[in-house]
Amino acid sequence: MGGGVAARLGRAGRQTDFALRLAHTCLLDRINFFFTSIYIEKSMMTFFRPLLAALLICISGLSLAQNLKPVNLIVFPGGFNWPVWVAQDKGLFTRQGLDVKVTPTPNSTFQLTGLIEGKFDIAMTAIDNLIAYREGQGAALGPDLFAFMGGDTGFLRLVTVPEVKTYADLRGKEVSVDALTTGYAFVLLDMLERNGLVKDRDYTTPAAGGVLQRYQSLMDKKHAGTLLISPFEVTAQARGFNVLGSGIDVLGKYQGLVGGARKSWAEANRDSVVAYIAAFSQAVDWLYDPANKEEAIGIFLKNQNNSTRQAAETSYGVLLSPKEGFQKKAQIDMEGVRTALLLRSKYGVPKKTLTDPTPYYDASFHTEAMKRAR
Repeated sequence: MGGGVAARLGRAGRQTDFALRLAHTCLLDRINFFFTSIYIEKSMMTFFRPLLAALLICISGLSLAQNLKPVNLIVFPGGFNWPVWVAQDKGLFTRQGLDVKVTPTPNSTFQLTGLIEGKFDIAMTAIDNLIAYREGQGAALGPDLFAFMGGDTGFLRLVTVPEVKTYADLRGKEVSVDALTTGYAFVLLDMLERNGLVKDRDYTTPAAGGVLQRYQSLMDKKHAGTLLISPFEVTAQARGFNVLGSGIDVLGKYQGLVGGARKSWAEANRDSVVAYIAAFSQAVDWLYDPANKEEAIGIFLKNQNNSTRQAAETSYGVLLSPKEGFQKKAQIDMEGVRTALLLRSKYGVPKKTLTDPTPYYDASFHTEAMKRAR
């Protein structure tokens, strides 16, 4: 009996030991499965996390793009569009909720008639152009054209072929303009008159298109001189052409480019106008910061394919000069607008006496934009 009991106890012990080993093995398997699952999960997350992030960015981008308000902007080609290029490159327009499409204009007539007809929403143009078409002295009537921000003082330079070194040398020659009744043509006429030259008596004024077209014609020596906008004179001087004078030196205060639109469109799209002013102002602030100079030069060269590093450096000094650089905070110079009105009163046809600048500028858009741009 004692032997039987011992045998049964032995079998029971072996069974217990087997059960313990089995339980231990199962426990290890479960633990291994648990940590293996965690490893696999982490590995999958490591693999999929960048893809997930990219997908979220794409979705956000698509959502943002769908919410952007389209704005059709028309500009004259040239380096004076630097703030627009910066606003595009640095995403300043996008942050303000705008999708700005830029169209270059061949001349002021195309730009202003397109603006009046609603083909374009905003024009970066001379304040004098808006005044001319509003007052019935342009190629079409635009009674509700107005300016909502400043841009620059004109950057106007009278540039001549190498053979013409003085004002007197222009006698009997052609001095080209965009359109004789608009834009900066009156500045040219006044500069020449102050130096003893009278139109049609001492020189003629053929129409040669916008500033880019006039520059190209001058380089081909089709005309003896023309009024260019900086930085076109920089490359002209590098090729031996002469600068006889600048508009601001002759006239003093003068308002050049402004942001303009039809009042009816601007009121219906007030938020877009305010957003445009805010982004443009931020771009000008960014340009004036010396820390951004190298990047700014890169943006200039990217948009001016035929320019050189030296020309970009010179343009930087001209367009951002303390005296006549881009107008900070997109602030318009109302005394400069008065100068434009005096010239139009003197040379405009049909004859009108224009003295009050306030009808051509609505400050409320700019005031609201400055609150947003802070």
